[in-house]
Amino acid sequence: MSHTLESFDSPKAPKVSSVRRVIIASLVGTSLEWYDFFIYGTAAALVFNKLFFPEFDPLVGTLLAFATFAVGFISRPLGGMVFGHYGDKLGRKNVLVVTLLLMGIATFAIGLLPTYATIGFWAPALLVILRFLQGLGLGGEWGGAVLMTLESGDPKRRGLNASWPQVGVPLGLLLANGVLSFMGGVTSDSAFLSWGWRIPFLLSGLLVIVGLVIRLTVAESPLFTESEDTGHEAKTPIVEVFRNYPKQVLLAIGARVGVDVAFYTFVLFITTYVTTYLDLPNSYALNAVLIAAAFQVIFIPIFGHLSDVHGRRPVYLFGAVAAAVWVFVFFRLLDTGNLALIILAAIIALILHAAMYGPQAAFISEMFPTRVRYTGASMGYQLAGIVGGAVAPIISTALLNRYDSNLAVSAYVVGMLAITVVCVLLAPETSKIDLHDDPADPAHEPVGARGGA
Repeated sequence: MSHTLESFDSPKAPKVSSVRRVIIASLVGTSLEWYDFFIYGTAAALVFNKLFFPEFDPLVGTLLAFATFAVGFISRPLGGMVFGHYGDKLGRKNVLVVTLLLMGIATFAIGLLPTYATIGFWAPALLVILRFLQGLGLGGEWGGAVLMTLESGDPKRRGLNASWPQVGVPLGLLLANGVLSFMGGVTSDSAFLSWGWRIPFLLSGLLVIVGLVIRLTVAESPLFTESEDTGHEAKTPIVEVFRNYPKQVLLAIGARVGVDVAFYTFVLFITTYVTTYLDLPNSYALNAVLIAAAFQVIFIPIFGHLSDVHGRRPVYLFGAVAAAVWVFVFFRLLDTGNLALIILAAIIALILHAAMYGPQAAFISEMFPTRVRYTGASMGYQLAGIVGGAVAPIISTALLNRYDSNLAVSAYVVGMLAITVVCVLLAPETSKIDLHDDPADPAHEPVGARGGA
């Protein structure tokens, strides 16, 4: 039996205060997870090539450092499948506590790692293992945080509510780059390379404790509780997703891949390009990304709200097409070497990314029914990372090295965004569906929801 959106507005609907608590808990936890993830990426661009791969040419060392960064993306789909499976069977909240702990412990341990000069080969080997564990934690985190907000609030505000965990990305980026920038400012280059880079990783231990205290205070997702009470939870969520929802997984991967490539070009490759290729101070890139991330914190929920009003697909497509155009302007502005123009390039880039990222959480999650939503959404989102963000810094650096031109990098970003445009056009509009229904069942598909231009 199909439900209407209004059927959610019942006396048993969650109170506004409880929904806000869920949003805050998801936002804080996700911000801390992304802080952990980003300090690794920024450190990989700035110091890991020197500390863990000192025997190689600087550019090759950077490529190897980014390769260890990519390991986290490879493990994210595994984390999404494992934690998604248990999130659909045991509940969203319990799994989120585990993912936060896993990420925090792995990040703290990176801050204690000996370098290549001390233990040789074992230094990069242990770095890869801890990065793998980071990816497992983040792979399970995203789906649970998004679903807690998506499934707990007003159905007419799902795009806005689900966008709040997405805000954790620029907040984590702000925190990571802010701490690294601060440490770089209060220490000499030699001190930062010796011990200063470790402080942001060790700080993660304290931050995780704060996140756990907040996260443990929220209630379970009401839709999961309802599914569990009625005996509708999936027995083997992973198998069910592969068997019944392969199209949704593929569309989710395609819709995300270009967004991922664009993001890591705008926030990570910019560091390599500005410092290694343009030979400018690394503070130019760090400060530009820091300021741009602050704008993104504001614009992600704005675009999430607009997707509730105008639909997920129109907002998403605007961001993808505009970002494909802007990437050429982005590099032209970087090439000026002017700090103000570099900051402008990053601000516009992340605002356009927000136009895709704001509606993305709801768009992908709404493709799957409650019984397998954690697993399905996590798989679609995280598998895209393997062919998207995992290799984006590596491919971009290799293209720059091969062609000595940013045009090749821009063409790569545009190609990936083209895949995203096609998949968003093929996917259904999900903003008006009822989360009680199965999106794969044509009988429950709203009029006008099918894809197409």
